[in-house]
Amino acid sequence: QRMKFIADTFAGESKIKVVSYSGLTVDFAKKSGAEFMLRGIRNPADFEFEKSIAQANRQMQPDLETVFFLTSARYAYISSSIVRDVIKNNGDYSLFVPDSVRV
Repeated sequence: QRMKFIADTFAGESKIKVVSYSGLTVDFAKKSGAEFMLRGIRNPADFEFEKSIAQANRQMQPDLETVFFLTSARYAYISSSIVRDVIKNNGDYSLFVPDSVRV
């Protein structure tokens, strides 16, 4: 279901391909020929977590570079946990998700 949400969100973008994999991300990236991994960061806690992952990935795959993108302030507070809680409690989650996720 999540893959469909993402695929629907980026349906008009020919350069975006939605795939799933199992195993290590660095192994998938190498197999795919990826040179860069893009990661979004909402807050300092995200940065510390993602930095640790990026450093471990660099040890395993030195040619794979991680690039961090800062989230726009208007979306920085949104997390999947918050959205799930709003949905679980029958709240209006439409402000927090792309059109393709709204049912």
